[in-house]
Amino acid sequence: MEAAEEFHGGRLIAKRLRAHGVSKLFTLSGGHLFSIYDGCRAEGIAIVDVRHEQTAAFAAEGWAKVTRELGVCAVTAGPGVTNAMSALGSAQQNNSPMLVLGGRAPAWRWGQGSLQEIDHVPFVRPLVKFAATADSAAEIQELVDEAIAVALTPHSGPVFLDFPLDHVFSPAADSEAGAERAQVAASRARPPEERQIERAAVLLREAERPVIMAGTGLYWGRGEGALRELAQELQIPVFVNGLARGCFPADHELYFSRARSAALKGADVALVIGVPLDFRLGFGGVFGEDTSVIFIDAAEPEREQPRKLAAEVYGALPAALDALRVAAPAPGGEDGEDSIGRARAEWLASLRSVEAEAREGEREGAGDERAPLHPARLYAELAPLLDRDAIIIGDGGDFVSFAGRLVDSFEPGCWLDPGPFGCLGSGPGYALAAKLAHPERQVVLLQGDGAFGFAGMDWDTLVRHNVAVIGVMGNNGIWALEKHPMEFLYGYSVAADLQPELRYDEIVATLGGHGELVRAPGELRGAFERALASGKPALINVLTDPAVAYPRRSNLA
Repeated sequence: MEAAEEFHGGRLIAKRLRAHGVSKLFTLSGGHLFSIYDGCRAEGIAIVDVRHEQTAAFAAEGWAKVTRELGVCAVTAGPGVTNAMSALGSAQQNNSPMLVLGGRAPAWRWGQGSLQEIDHVPFVRPLVKFAATADSAAEIQELVDEAIAVALTPHSGPVFLDFPLDHVFSPAADSEAGAERAQVAASRARPPEERQIERAAVLLREAERPVIMAGTGLYWGRGEGALRELAQELQIPVFVNGLARGCFPADHELYFSRARSAALKGADVALVIGVPLDFRLGFGGVFGEDTSVIFIDAAEPEREQPRKLAAEVYGALPAALDALRVAAPAPGGEDGEDSIGRARAEWLASLRSVEAEAREGEREGAGDERAPLHPARLYAELAPLLDRDAIIIGDGGDFVSFAGRLVDSFEPGCWLDPGPFGCLGSGPGYALAAKLAHPERQVVLLQGDGAFGFAGMDWDTLVRHNVAVIGVMGNNGIWALEKHPMEFLYGYSVAADLQPELRYDEIVATLGGHGELVRAPGELRGAFERALASGKPALINVLTDPAVAYPRRSNLA
């Protein structure tokens, strides 16, 4: 039997990444990582370098979000790892499957004070599903396989490995040569249990005012097709949040957004799919006291539910939703006119009325002629310029809140925001990954002027890698998400002001991109068209009115 060929540890890592379909490694250069770079270069994995480790990690998460595949980054020891931790926290709360590879001081000198010597695993572990240090070059490949398997198993999420300098530069046998990528399945969700389906079906079958609330778990579980069939056949209104935006097209007759409060409070049965009952759903309080909540997800929740559930279904989402659709047949008897069918038709009509009234109330903002602009007017002008499959990335507070309400999504993976962790600065990394994954599509980064400060230098990254992202900035010169509430509470605000009318567009132009300033309504279309025509990363700096506050009901606790 022929002996396995030997390679250094970095090449062994790259071989397993390539075997699992990884094509991009996001990174910021560090000496601890040189052998990994050498391995990736030899294995044909593109190395995409950025200006801050936070962006490298957010790019890995962004890759996962737009492809539903594993995202990978490599960060150097010590501060490289600590700089990546915000993105790990984001990935944890978004269930984004990503692998962070860390450098590490050499094992043979451990405890003697090597450069950037610190044990990453204890402080990274609370943010990840799996964290480990390679104890030798020989165990590297098995460790990489194990970490990837954990990252992709529902609930998916981030994992972390670090590699002591001496091990990752040392040779070992390619013990996994020829191993199948199929050993790590993209979804390991078990089939749903029949008794769970039947309990949920009984409730749904008798519901007169049912509603569907779908979220990020639907996207990771690839349940969008089954959801559309279920909603259509059973005539149930659908609301979405998180990565589920676009999983149910915004122009579908059963899609609703403005009537959410009335629908969730008024429903007799709520089908909650892949949405945790956290602050976004008022810890279950958004539903009526008498609403029967059916909770469906690919795997059981990691936290105790804050509200008693009427039924629970856990397992592969397409199978679960298909089984539920079959078990809870469409309303209407042979003549199509039973009482359940009539009640659901009336329910849909009432919600359409609420939806229409709310949309009518938005017309004033959309037609506002003020300069600086009302954010609603900005989005009214932007929406017609977006392709149906445009990938929209939100990185900001109030400015992105307006977008979440006013910008529609029609296909899965077309809306990326920080999610429940709410970390600003994710935008450039997300945009970098999205455009690399889908170079033929519009990638539009909606960025607040405050958010620009977190990762503004990574516009240089977009320029260096010729990644033609279009940025549209809402520049109101304040931290609006904090300034307005603080003034409401105290009559004053502190630490909430930025430079007014700062020329962020000129910063991007100086970095080699295209920049334009928009001061008045009607100027955005021309600026957007010129940005597209430039073929460069472009920032359109739109001055918006700092007096405009997003009308929110906040629940921080």
